[in-house]
Amino acid sequence: MNTVIAFVVIFGVLVFFHELGHLVMAKRAGILCREFAIGFGPKILSFKRKETVYTIRLLPIGGFVRMAGEDPEMIEVKPGYQVGLLFNQKGQVEKIILNRKEKYPNAKVIEVEQADLEHGMFITGYEDGEDSGLKRFEVSETSFYVVDGEEIQIAPYNRQFASKTLVQRTLAIAAGPFMNFLLGFLVLFYLGLSQGVPVNEPVLGEIVPDSAAEQAGLREGDVVKEIEGTPMNSWKDVVEMIRANPENELLFSIERSGEELEMTVTPDSVKSENKTIGQIGVYSPVEKTFFGSLKYGLVETYTWSKEIIFAVGKLVTGQFSIDMLSGPVGIYDMTGKVAETGLTSLLSWTALLSINLGIMNLLPIPALDGGRLLFFAIEAVRGKPIDRQKEGIVHFIGFALLMLLMLVVTWNDIQKFFL
Repeated sequence: MNTVIAFVVIFGVLVFFHELGHLVMAKRAGILCREFAIGFGPKILSFKRKETVYTIRLLPIGGFVRMAGEDPEMIEVKPGYQVGLLFNQKGQVEKIILNRKEKYPNAKVIEVEQADLEHGMFITGYEDGEDSGLKRFEVSETSFYVVDGEEIQIAPYNRQFASKTLVQRTLAIAAGPFMNFLLGFLVLFYLGLSQGVPVNEPVLGEIVPDSAAEQAGLREGDVVKEIEGTPMNSWKDVVEMIRANPENELLFSIERSGEELEMTVTPDSVKSENKTIGQIGVYSPVEKTFFGSLKYGLVETYTWSKEIIFAVGKLVTGQFSIDMLSGPVGIYDMTGKVAETGLTSLLSWTALLSINLGIMNLLPIPALDGGRLLFFAIEAVRGKPIDRQKEGIVHFIGFALLMLLMLVVTWNDIQKFFL
């Protein structure tokens, strides 16, 4: 049960931050965002704030921000339709009622002659039961369709994704992966502040109870000057000397509160990677400073990003087998194992997954954010966008191939972990 909770929470946080990036930049660009969703499938929970419906859906396998103009508008008002009109105080159409008009006795019913609800924002028609001729009605830019009692906001062209500049569209798409990098950095930065950042100084960190170090009288904060007469200039020097001398008595020359002391320590013998090494039970020294943690977060984010990119490169060149990839099942299994080791490890795992999600979404693959950005780059070179229908076909094919890959990876995960 703990694994399920950890997986759902981590996955939910990763998706939330990713989609939040899209939502914030899209709204800043003036795009009408109809829905902000965590998960897919049937709605579990939903509420509306201003223009956007916020939903949690049943299947925790992703999320989306539904922007006006990204999907074909499902509602169209055609000539010959009978619709009801409700007006605002300025005399503009505020609501267009498409059915169940009898529930709106104050609505003006017309037979539509023409409707332009994207550019001109008007509707013309003949009033029901009158011979007053064709009338034109201005439509408010914040108007709604009413279908089965549900209000659906109409999106004028200037509120649609395609109407925005190339820079605005690029920022709206790139903001998702960027937020995943930011989340990874923030988690690592927090770990640096709370747990401390490793430093390469010849200073003893936390002492393990009942260890060889504690029995010899060593304390946290002791500065190791020499071991067996060899100067120690870094923590790496201390570790290498100890590891090379299992069961061998070592003379430590240390400094404690300005006082020089000598202590004899005998490292325990420990098996590691088919060889025997020495160990005295001391953690590496750490520092808890704001700027040290800031640097740690940035360096670790960069390091993990580089490792993931190299791994993707090996996959593309055939040096990395597809059987080594993990999907939701593999991530679920690994999350359970990491959760057993404690909150710190779970947070580190969250940071790694977030960075990984950011990089994967930036790959120039159709249906991913990187694929969208690739089309924007082509548009910048051509000076005009690629036909939306053709682009849509490419993204559809890419999405189908991604789903096929997901099925293969998931089946491999099931075989590895459950069969």
